[in-house]
Amino acid sequence: MFMSVLTLTAALAVACSSNNCPLDNTVTCNYYFYDSNDNPISLYDTLTVSVLLPGHDTLYTYRIVGYPTITSKTRIDSLVSQGYKEVVSIIRHDSILINQVVNASHLELPMAYFNKADTLVFDYFNLRNNDTIYIDHDNMPQVNLPECGSYMFHRITGVKNTNAAIDKLEITNPNVNYERKENIRIHFAGTIE
Repeated sequence: MFMSVLTLTAALAVACSSNNCPLDNTVTCNYYFYDSNDNPISLYDTLTVSVLLPGHDTLYTYRIVGYPTITSKTRIDSLVSQGYKEVVSIIRHDSILINQVVNASHLELPMAYFNKADTLVFDYFNLRNNDTIYIDHDNMPQVNLPECGSYMFHRITGVKNTNAAIDKLEITNPNVNYERKENIRIHFAGTIE
């Protein structure tokens, strides 16, 4: 009896665990940096990367001397008629992915799960202008084993960019998964390397 309970417990423990799940299962798009002659480089400039998320909010701010400032997500016509000055602001839903990295030779960045395009902004410390990268992609949910969870893989279908420091983009591997292979090669002009 004792042996059968021990055997059953061991069988359940083996059934509830799996050695087939990948240990490094973070899905990132991998950007590697090159000069215009296709030589790998590290950026000596400080780089901040943000992702522009879809949508925005409009914020209305009302001010008049001697009274508290009023902010609202809707326009209040009665305050304007009372002499308040109205300032309209657009609040974006952006997120910083990398903050002030120095000497980077590559970046590993997540991609949007439910959108079919990502917009990244590369903000350089020593350049007046920044670069915007547009990435079109398809999303493919993956479930290899139920005990391992689910993942979202991507397939890059197109890229384009502005040219403040980036000379050109090249898709080297369109399949974005957790294998950590180079996906996009970023060729920088001589102004930033």
